[in-house]
Order: sequence, then C-alpha cells, then structure tokens
Amino acid sequence: QVQLVESGGGSVQAGGSLRLSCAASKYTYSTNCMGWFRQAPGKEREGVAAIYTGGGSTHYAGSVKGRFTISQDNAKNTVYLQMNSLKPEDTAMYYCAAGPSCYRWSSSDKYDYWGQGTQVTVSS
Repeated sequence: QVQLVESGGGSVQAGGSLRLSCAASKYTYSTNCMGWFRQAPGKEREGVAAIYTGGGSTHYAGSVKGRFTISQDNAKNTVYLQMNSLKPEDTAMYYCAAGPSCYRWSSSDKYDYWGQGTQVTVSS
C-alpha cells in the first residue's frame, strides 16, 4: 500500500501562484508515474500533469502547459506542482495519484493510489 498526502492548496487571485506537494509513503513499482488531476464541481476529473519518477520525463495537459511545472524530489518521495499565472478556470480540487506507468497518463484508471485532495480556488 502507498499513502499519498497532498498539501499546498488555498485561495489566490488570478495571476497568482501556488505550489502543491504530494508526499508518498514510499516509492515502489506503483509510483513509477505520479500524476496530478483536478475536478471542478459538475465536471469530470481531468489529468493536469504527470512525471515518470524513474527518469523525470513530464507530461502536461494543453490547458496548463507553460503555466504549470511538475517536479520531484526523490530523496523525499515527493512530487510538486508549481502553478503560475493561475486563472479562475483552474479552480478545482486537485488530487495526486500514483501508478505503474505514464502510458496514457491522463486516464485516471491507470492509477492505483490517490490522495485525499487539496482545494485550489482562484478568484478574478
């Protein structure tokens, strides 16, 4: 079993920045790919970004490319999501997820473990 704990959410004005953290209890085969997803009220959960923890390759949704950066600190079993130039449409609950592969990284069914979520609210 792998436990994921997110932190760093909050409220910010449009144009501002936040950094989310996701600490994994351990790195295993099931954490080869660490992803961030978000879900706004009344909308489907969508993949935001993912990172292959074995080599650092990254993936981004088109809506956040150039504004968000996913990174990792393997010594701390932690993945980060730096979010800049935030927009009101970025408002959502953000979830960290872990899975064995980043193939089709944006599909939530590829992940075995999920965190409890952290709320991000961007006001205009």
